[in-house]
Amino acid sequence: MKLTIYQIDAFTDKVFGGNPACVVPLEDWLPDELLLKIAMENAVAETAFFVKKEDRYHLRWFTPDIEMDLCGHATLAAAYVLKVHLEHACSNMVFETISGQLEVKCDRDVFILDFPSRPAQRETLPKAIKEAINIQPDAVLKARDYVLVYPSESMVMNLQIDRNTFDRINLGTGGVIATSKGSNCDFVSRFFTPQATILEDPVTGSAHCTLVPYWSQQLNKKELTAFQVSERRGILYCKDLDERVLISGRARTYMVGHIWIE
Repeated sequence: MKLTIYQIDAFTDKVFGGNPACVVPLEDWLPDELLLKIAMENAVAETAFFVKKEDRYHLRWFTPDIEMDLCGHATLAAAYVLKVHLEHACSNMVFETISGQLEVKCDRDVFILDFPSRPAQRETLPKAIKEAINIQPDAVLKARDYVLVYPSESMVMNLQIDRNTFDRINLGTGGVIATSKGSNCDFVSRFFTPQATILEDPVTGSAHCTLVPYWSQQLNKKELTAFQVSERRGILYCKDLDERVLISGRARTYMVGHIWIE
């Protein structure tokens, strides 16, 4: 079996920036075990698989460890592949996913993701996370992910994780977001996942389903610019629509190739 694979850097305008995602178009679904093996072999944060269903696409996301409930950068990458490499004629794309119907609009080279809003509530930080971090936050919230709010961008950037302690907790599809107001943007963040092959995700679109409503309320703004301040960096243009959030960004192609499966 021969499959085409695309590796796309998402939420960036240059190769080697943003978050790499692999995209594998399929004619029909393969067994879940095989999809996970492909994602493990790809060894990037997410691999997106999609199957065309009439005028829309059934989309799924796999890390090297599990199937995810929602992924922003791999959705952007899938839309980019459809538009740039598979010559999708329409500026709007509709994806059917485990998190419901997701729409992506294309405005020249910008892709606008229409995602669910996931507001967070105040929460107590679990012991394993508290003991794993070198800087304690001012506030802790939780939706799918724990959100650690810091008073400065430098604290977010200087945050360190003791992985042995951190991996004592399993958050399933969730992770831990560190965030603060930004020095040159509205807010910054980093994202960590315990017990995952990749500890720090370079740019996490789905985390902004929670970050956007939080910072929109804190800053009294509906339109926000966000930086994820990982080593690779990424920029996201966001809009709070109350029940939904818009998360926009660019992407670039790193690689096009083939997967050979006996």
